[in-house]
Amino acid sequence: MSAAAIRPSTLQPRDVLRVGLVGLRTRRLRAVLSVLGVALGIASMVAVLGISASSRNDLLAALDKLGTNLLVVKPGQSFVGDGTVTLPSTAAAMVGHAHGVTAASTVEDLDELTVRRSDRIDPEITNALSVGATRTTLANTVGASLRDGAFLNSATSRYPSVVLGATAAARLGIDRVGDGVQVWIGDRWYTVVGILDPVTLAPELDSYALVGLPYAEKALGADDSPSFMYVRADPDNVSQVSSLLGPTANPEHPEEVDVSRPSDALEARAKAKTAFTSLFLGLGAVALFVGGVGIANVMVISVLERRSEIGLRRALGATRRHIAVQFLTESVLLGAMGGAAGAVIGVLVTSGYDANRGWALTMPAYAVAGALACAVIIGALAGAYPAARGALRRPRAGQRGRPGTCPPGSR
Repeated sequence: MSAAAIRPSTLQPRDVLRVGLVGLRTRRLRAVLSVLGVALGIASMVAVLGISASSRNDLLAALDKLGTNLLVVKPGQSFVGDGTVTLPSTAAAMVGHAHGVTAASTVEDLDELTVRRSDRIDPEITNALSVGATRTTLANTVGASLRDGAFLNSATSRYPSVVLGATAAARLGIDRVGDGVQVWIGDRWYTVVGILDPVTLAPELDSYALVGLPYAEKALGADDSPSFMYVRADPDNVSQVSSLLGPTANPEHPEEVDVSRPSDALEARAKAKTAFTSLFLGLGAVALFVGGVGIANVMVISVLERRSEIGLRRALGATRRHIAVQFLTESVLLGAMGGAAGAVIGVLVTSGYDANRGWALTMPAYAVAGALACAVIIGALAGAYPAARGALRRPRAGQRGRPGTCPPGSR
């Protein structure tokens, strides 16, 4: 056969995938282990982004549902240091009639009282729980929901009845209401009429045992001096109402009134989670880098083991570019398969975690697409050196064809 009859070797695009799969099919266990390393890194990154997005969306959904117009008024700090700062007993009535206020309720701490499961428990064992006197409007004002039972009403608020916050109920070992479910407060039994769910906008209420203000004024020495006042403002005038609450609640010393907006704290907490997300993404990136190193190691070994194959391909007319494309394709395929497997694992982990927490699944499209792109790039970078090393290998002398039979450009 003459040299003119031999056409230059070509590698069609449709052949690239088939040639790249050759090494993977013949070394399946090694390929699986390499894919697993990349998959773990990608799965951790996808899961972190998915769980973070679900958590943030759940919090924002709760804020949308509960509203961002809740304000909390409580005693602040005295600038003259002349004793404990308190709100006057007229604060609730004055704030309730202020312009722009749509609802208001209060909680007054009864510091001398403790709540216990039994009268036989040492009074010094408080479980970090508080007793407070409140109005019947509290639950609606703060957007609280009942896990069981009902909140205090005009009837139960006049008798020794109590509503437990979520944390208080858990520490007292109470998970339901009904006949005979009681707790010991002060020197007598109180009937548990309700158990609250965790209160998103007023988490301090979770550790309270709440009794009715009318009963507390009659039997427990309450004087309607609020420790906390919860105010719902007109959504369009929240800032204006916030600026007026201090002078309205305590006209004589408005500087001693602390006004806060719980939704701001929750939004800040959502932003703070971004820092932890970045940390976990960094750890996922480290795992992905380790997976890339594993691919590079496998490909270098593969080039050394397949010297005969490389020499035979070169002798048959394959160019250096063809050899490089073959090994680079193998490396990219390892990365892509690891990325696909990791993305699936990450989505499944996120789905399970969200279902366990009762969150709606939120998986950003950029998380999956970005993870796959990172895996492919890692595969390409990991295979660059082994591909170049394989391309530079020359066919052995025994594998070279006769003079004039080696296609142009193959050397």
